[in-house]
Amino acid sequence: MSNYREIAWQGLWKNNPGLVQLLGLCPLLAVTATVTNALGLGVATMLVLIFSNILVSLVRDFVPKEIRIPVFVMIIAALVTTVQLLINAYAYGLYLSLGIFLPLIVTNCVIIGRAEAFASRNTPAKAAFDGLMMGLGFTAVLVVLGAVREILSQGTLFAGADQLLGSWAANMTIQVWHVDTSFLLAMLPPGAFLAMGFLIALKNVIDTKLQEKQPTAEQQEIARARITKVN
Repeated sequence: MSNYREIAWQGLWKNNPGLVQLLGLCPLLAVTATVTNALGLGVATMLVLIFSNILVSLVRDFVPKEIRIPVFVMIIAALVTTVQLLINAYAYGLYLSLGIFLPLIVTNCVIIGRAEAFASRNTPAKAAFDGLMMGLGFTAVLVVLGAVREILSQGTLFAGADQLLGSWAANMTIQVWHVDTSFLLAMLPPGAFLAMGFLIALKNVIDTKLQEKQPTAEQQEIARARITKVN
């Protein structure tokens, strides 16, 4: 159980692929103009992460080391194609919004990195859990970044949610405040780059505060008193 707890801690916070490893930055900065786009890409990436980790873990003993990377890429490409077709069929508006960044999940360093570093060395259960935690961590960064950019640029949250969830979600849009003119910088990739920098800085501050609260090695040592018998 402690091992799974460590995997969760690594994926969600300590080794977060977006905030710490800084992997997959191109789609992270490009499509997070709204929460809907961010959530759609995050869920798609998470699904590919989970199933690619499972398949890589299952075939790891049958694939020669010399060709393991091409085999991993083929597995990931097949899964991305499946997810792309599903989104095209059931969320066509989101499919158009994500554009080229949906098939480019194949080249996402997060997925190939976890396949090589973790899934190829662990059991399918641990690999699936690692994919879930890394996917949730990546999705969380996408959603937070998308929320910040959408609020600053449009004053809304969950605009276009019907593209992801269907027509019933058309009324989910939250008007945080009314803006007459959109904040252009927040809508463009440079604004995402700046917002990402602030998120990384915030995480570093939180980590520093947590580290300060932990007892140091000197404080953990118990001073031992030596008793000398006096006649």
